Amino acid sequence: MRIFDPHIHMTSRTTDDYEAMYAAGVRALVEPAFWLGQPRTSPASFLDYFDALLGWEPYRAAQYGIAHHCTLALNPKEANDPRCVPVLDALPRYLVKDSVVAVGEIGYDAMTPAEDTALAAQLQLAAEHALPALVHTPHRDKLTGLRRTIDVVRESHLPPEHVLLDHLNETTVAEAKQSGCWLGFSVYPDTKMDEDRMVALLRTYGPEKVLVNSAADWGRSDPLKTRRVGDAMLAAGFGEDDVDRVLWRNPVAFYGQSGRLALDVPPPLGHHEGNSVLRGGE
Repeated sequence: MRIFDPHIHMTSRTTDDYEAMYAAGVRALVEPAFWLGQPRTSPASFLDYFDALLGWEPYRAAQYGIAHHCTLALNPKEANDPRCVPVLDALPRYLVKDSVVAVGEIGYDAMTPAEDTALAAQLQLAAEHALPALVHTPHRDKLTGLRRTIDVVRESHLPPEHVLLDHLNETTVAEAKQSGCWLGFSVYPDTKMDEDRMVALLRTYGPEKVLVNSAADWGRSDPLKTRRVGDAMLAAGFGEDDVDRVLWRNPVAFYGQSGRLALDVPPPLGHHEGNSVLRGGE
């Protein structure tokens, strides 16, 4: 089983996770820029973070045979902080980097006017850079948030087939599918979706344009949830082709619209800024 996790925050994970993911079949991933839990106080802290997603994390992932790509953006939560908003002015010089395969995570957290402005501006940046957009739908009042998101997407210059609506569930999937956007589902131990609910939705709506991710981060999460969904699909009677479509071909097709996917992972040579990851094991 080959797996492409289209949304996972490896900055928050350990090298043990990389080893376990490779053993489970993960060969590629996308790491979206997101809120780190501790509020940032200036655009400079975003830029250091972006540099890490472009340099250190791809180097670390390559040590374990996994192709690492990223999406960059001002996330919805911090779009409400005036100290962070100026990072929008710096984004264009980062969006031209080879391993950036989308603008994201963008979207809504609390559905404020500031989030409206940031979402529209970053959809425009995606259109100008011929990149897809990874859109975070809110965790509260999800259907209202989805409808508002779809309205902003329709007002933008970005076609719906270049938009991935993430963190969907049973209350939002039907309208998301009607929008023409791609459908993203995050599978968690306690919240969001689980394997059985995901299988039930796939039975109802089919595997077309569906992406399943672990969204694993610094909270209680599981970087092997993609594999667990694949196993659950097989146990429920789905064929290997459907599993491959959901866990590999769909994310490749969506992020491939960037023209920047590089799925072959040559072993990294030398150190990254003096660090080898392996430390005493060299």
